[in-house]
Amino acid sequence: MTPSNPTTPVLCTAALLSGSIDESGGAGAGSIYLKLVVKNKSAKPCTINGYPGVSLVGNNNGTQLGAAADRDPADPSQGAVLLAPGASAAAQLQYTHAENYGASCGLSSADGFRVYPPSATDALYIAHPLKACTQKDVVLLHIGTFKKA
Repeated sequence: MTPSNPTTPVLCTAALLSGSIDESGGAGAGSIYLKLVVKNKSAKPCTINGYPGVSLVGNNNGTQLGAAADRDPADPSQGAVLLAPGASAAAQLQYTHAENYGASCGLSSADGFRVYPPSATDALYIAHPLKACTQKDVVLLHIGTFKKA
């Protein structure tokens, strides 16, 4: 068995991160651009690379509402981002207003977002109330890759 290199940063998992939503991204036709921000809350550096898994959740119990975010092909990864303790990375998150689809989409209220860091199997929750569609064929979210914040 080969010993691991103690200086190699570990993968950023949800257990090592805290999350928030920055609303300073602006607006477009029927949608808004948010920044999904993750911060390394651990005492050691970690790396994050690629697209997170993102979905709206609700019912005060983490139930996924509608489709998960589609990946934005116009925003490919620029490589791994090293997050020192306390450092942050951000990914652009486009949210299409659920009200654009009306009641036929299964209009509901979301409590926030479930976020799976890239290549991680654990998720973090970010409280951020929004309207959602419960129909799985309506995609309200489009996510980019993480970049240094």
